[in-house]
Amino acid sequence: MKTYTYYPGCSVKGTAQPYETSLKQVFEALELKLEELPDWNCCGATFYISVDETASFVLSSRNLALAEQLGRDIVAPCSACYLTLLKTQDYIQKYPQIRQKVDAALTAAKLTYSGTVKVRHPLEVLFNDVGLDALRNRTRSPLRSFKVAPYYGCQIVRPFQQFDDATYPETMDQLLTALGAEVIDYPVKTRCCGGSLTGTITDVGLRLNYILLKEAQERGANCIVTVCPLCQFNLEAYQKKIIRQYKELTEIPIFYFTQLIGLAFGLQAQKLGLNKHIISPKKLVQSLHYAQPTI
Repeated sequence: MKTYTYYPGCSVKGTAQPYETSLKQVFEALELKLEELPDWNCCGATFYISVDETASFVLSSRNLALAEQLGRDIVAPCSACYLTLLKTQDYIQKYPQIRQKVDAALTAAKLTYSGTVKVRHPLEVLFNDVGLDALRNRTRSPLRSFKVAPYYGCQIVRPFQQFDDATYPETMDQLLTALGAEVIDYPVKTRCCGGSLTGTITDVGLRLNYILLKEAQERGANCIVTVCPLCQFNLEAYQKKIIRQYKELTEIPIFYFTQLIGLAFGLQAQKLGLNKHIISPKKLVQSLHYAQPTI
């Protein structure tokens, strides 16, 4: 059983608990072990990075230093965490003045970081370490009734990652196709969901969400699948409000990609966190050929 160091981040332990639940279920089904990083802290994204970028790098570097002691790849399911960890590695390698400040802070905490940790997203782990053939062979209930709009968001494709195309990524498309889903062409797959604008400049944030929902509906999708906790939250939590404002839209479930993998594997819906959704995925889940408990 291969083991990865698991860095959950704040969102996955809070509003995005179904992401963590489904991720662990899928990895266990594939005989992959996630060992949570002891004493991890916030990655330094959002508020930290907007106030003091150096503090953000220090926070992120502490996680990397702790992970380096374990000698394994670190898996970060949250797009913001994944991006921030990669950006921190990039910046401390390229800019000596940042590296000096980070090293001083780590020294004060009796830590060091030499830059050996490989930061990975679970999508990339499943695509490269497991492979499409293995995922296809593990599938017990092909997702034939799922017409999926694959939504990557704007963070996972930024320059620091190297496992997919930054303008039109396709790893999730290929993965979902291997599970039997019909993946629609979704040109807005890397557009911003509005991020924290939904809570600050609400009209702008809702408009960005509306564009994503409308495009999925117009192209015949019956669900949107994402890799990002904030994207999932925005598209689901504000959906009813957007529908009231833009009356041509109808409700559409928003899944984490790990939940669809779990369904294809035949795992129980409740164990994948599907009973905790605001927009119920019940009809789609029950369209699968194997019996599912009520969600």
